[in-house]
Amino acid sequence: MPHKKPIASETDSRKMKSFARLGGLKEAPVSIGGEYFTLRYSVTFYGGEITLASQKVLEQKKAIVATLTERLQNSIAGVVVKYEGITVEDDTKLRKELRENGVKYTVVKNTLLSRAADNAGLGDMKGVLEGTTALATCDEDYVAAARILCKFADKNDKFEVKSGYMDNDVISLEKIQSLAKLPSREVLLANVLGAFQAPISAFARAVQAIVDKQTEGTTEETAE
Repeated sequence: MPHKKPIASETDSRKMKSFARLGGLKEAPVSIGGEYFTLRYSVTFYGGEITLASQKVLEQKKAIVATLTERLQNSIAGVVVKYEGITVEDDTKLRKELRENGVKYTVVKNTLLSRAADNAGLGDMKGVLEGTTALATCDEDYVAAARILCKFADKNDKFEVKSGYMDNDVISLEKIQSLAKLPSREVLLANVLGAFQAPISAFARAVQAIVDKQTEGTTEETAE
């Protein structure tokens, strides 16, 4: 269906000419999280009303910042990486492994993550937010994101771990590397369970030996 141009009244036409003299691209200061940014927008005139083309985009960005802020605050650990130099196949495998280990991994815009980091008290992380950026967060496992991403970075020269945090504190790359060397959550749980089971097993064997000895004594008395 062909697009129909809006019909404007004489008054609207005068307004349109007035706005036309102002130029196509406008700028206005906008406050987000206590900071002021310059909003660039275009003016479209329909039936006497002005529509800001970028207003919807701005609201979407605010929503993304709010979601990222909540995600940072609710996770116990996270890692920020530069994801350049990897193939689609490798990226798919990496995302699968992260997902299977309870890690949420998404590509993010630096400006939006920067504002979210400020909101979550992780402002020290902002210094590395340049170039390509992806965020990995985990709500239950301290080491999963660091272990998987550091291992992947060792095999891919252009893929780089940039920063991370744990319990709402930004941590150094050295600490991230240390976390990466720890065993998985499943292995840790198995080791802890094994540590508890070992003395219980020994105790059980000792009790069974006593029972066996008493049974042997009773059998001998009965035989006599």
